[in-house]
Amino acid sequence: MCAAGKYSSRGPALIPRMKTKHRIYYITLFTVVLLGLIATGMFQFWPHSIESTAEWTLEKGSVHDAPLIRLPVSSPIPERGDLSCRMHTCFDVYRCGYNPKNRIKVYIYPLQRFVDELGVPISSTGLSREYNELLSSISDSDFYTDDVTRACLFIPSIDVLNQNSLRIRETAQALAVLPRWDKGMNHLLFNMLPGGPPDYNTALDVPRDRALLAGGGFSTWTYRQGYDVSIPVYSPLSADVVLSERQPGPRHYFILSSQTAIHREYRAELERLKEENGEALLLLDKCSNLSQGAAIARKRCYKGQVYEYPEVLQESSFCVVLRGARLGQAALSDVLQAGCVPVILADSYILPFSEVLDWKRASVVIPEEKLSEMYTILKSIPHRQVEEMQRQARWFWEAYFSSMKAIGLTTLQIINDRIYPYAARTYEQWNNPPVVKWSSVNSPLFLPLIPPRAPGFTAVVLTYDRVESLFRVITEISKVPSLAKLLVVWNNQNKSPPEESLWPKVGIPLKVVRTKENKLSNRFFPYDEIETEAVLAIDDDIIMLTSDELQFGYEVWREFPDRLVGYPGRLHLWDHEMGKWKYESEWTNEVSMVLTGAAFYHKYFNYLYTYKMPGDIKNWVDAHMNCEDIAMNFLVANITGKAPIKVTPRKKFKCPECTAIDGLSLDQTHMVERSECINKFATVFGTMPLKVVEHRADPVLYKDDFPEKLKSFPNIGSL
Repeated sequence: MCAAGKYSSRGPALIPRMKTKHRIYYITLFTVVLLGLIATGMFQFWPHSIESTAEWTLEKGSVHDAPLIRLPVSSPIPERGDLSCRMHTCFDVYRCGYNPKNRIKVYIYPLQRFVDELGVPISSTGLSREYNELLSSISDSDFYTDDVTRACLFIPSIDVLNQNSLRIRETAQALAVLPRWDKGMNHLLFNMLPGGPPDYNTALDVPRDRALLAGGGFSTWTYRQGYDVSIPVYSPLSADVVLSERQPGPRHYFILSSQTAIHREYRAELERLKEENGEALLLLDKCSNLSQGAAIARKRCYKGQVYEYPEVLQESSFCVVLRGARLGQAALSDVLQAGCVPVILADSYILPFSEVLDWKRASVVIPEEKLSEMYTILKSIPHRQVEEMQRQARWFWEAYFSSMKAIGLTTLQIINDRIYPYAARTYEQWNNPPVVKWSSVNSPLFLPLIPPRAPGFTAVVLTYDRVESLFRVITEISKVPSLAKLLVVWNNQNKSPPEESLWPKVGIPLKVVRTKENKLSNRFFPYDEIETEAVLAIDDDIIMLTSDELQFGYEVWREFPDRLVGYPGRLHLWDHEMGKWKYESEWTNEVSMVLTGAAFYHKYFNYLYTYKMPGDIKNWVDAHMNCEDIAMNFLVANITGKAPIKVTPRKKFKCPECTAIDGLSLDQTHMVERSECINKFATVFGTMPLKVVEHRADPVLYKDDFPEKLKSFPNIGSL
């Protein structure tokens, strides 16, 4: 007890003494640990580099607020530039890494003012409005990052768009002192006006090591294919002048030349062409009788008559773009904006964005030595092709030339496609204007379809009262191996269909559906009886198609389930005299429609036709009892952006027993109304979605001298 009491009596006295003795020590230790944790956290989340805190914004576009960097005379100078550079030799793709969005990250250096030892700037103009717009648009895009450690591509804030304003040596020194320069690896420079007098080099003269160059005047000698990017020379008029889009077609002039500083030999040749072809060619020059000023840049003259530029470009079908002192010319952008087809005469010129753009669709490139033959060459181009080129030229300008933003982001997208080729844009995405869409529906290839409950196709036969012809059609169709069901749409409310015992005996299900009203649109109603994905729409008088022709048509549809695949082909044409579209049923080398009197299509289009047809087209068709097939062609082409497919060579589909009273297509009034349909539908859709093609699908070995029994489809039939 005494021992216990002795311990107890000492315990309370020992503890306070220990706290007093070590209190300062524990408090100091705790404080050090706490400060260490705070410092670790700050280091973890604080930017790891001074560069990463300098986010590019439009407000930092003021040169006066930028820090001043003085370049000693002894500052290093980059090498001239390696012409052998390619993406696999001079670009470090590992910096880009993998990211779920397959998009490169671009870092823009903070704005700085570079001067030499005497305080003289490296550029006479500083940061131009165009370059400021370019950098600002990139900083607002999904490509931009303000974290230098994540960057794949680096863009200096040093403006080298116009070499005329640069001090070559000092600009090169400024590039070399950039923190991440590393001999230009993964750096991108934008230049539109390269070279200088007297030789005007076609690439930027500033030494730049391995940096990529987005240049506006490359020739085949200076362009590093697959590494550099050829860009357009931006036209300041793009921001100052708004030219409304003009309908493609013939213009007042056939050829127009509007450049003012072209070589005297070229001008002499153009004047000779003018003498030979008269008013078809307009040859403009600068206006010598007007006072100098900013407005004179927008004037052109011919024999004292003054024309507004670039508005006058819209008055010509073709516009000449000749090389000047530099290969790249801002006139190309003006011509495209006007929807005028550029005729480019600049040997060895690398056209802007030619890595991805198909310039054959929007321009005519003629060797300089053939300038004298220009008129003859252009006259040989069909009118329809000229119209397509006019439309494509305007779209090229809108998508890729219209602003510094468009030029900059297109350049980055091209580089992005090189680095992530598996996610690159397709040829169609680069070159096909976007289809005007009235809903969010896409091609059936990308729709979540329910697997079909039955293979093959369903034949939907629209009929009124031609019973004998109907029975013959049913008998012939039933011979097709892939036929799954026959659906007869009885469109006569005043007469009942024949008794069941009178119908042909066929080995597949046959269903008759009676409609409440006599409408042509009934053939495209999404009936529950249609269980297959493939539908064959066929008229009750199409008795000439053989089972081989029908089976082959179905096999073609299986390869192209988002297309209309049919037999009777038709064409739409632009009537220049009347200024509107025209329906053509004569035999031609082109097809833009297949009639649904005999055509395969995906059943999903029945739903779109019935419930999603734009405007009043469906009601108009029912009221006029015409053009339901044209409406379906418009619908499918507008949704998919693709042309129909004509199969087999057959062109004659006239019913032998039908008279002019029975056959609607024999009525001249009917043909006129078909043209009216095309014009109305084009107005409602807001575009002309129909695509013209010059091919059809025939079976392999169809025309070969080969035993018939070895051919898959021997009985294709004649014309």
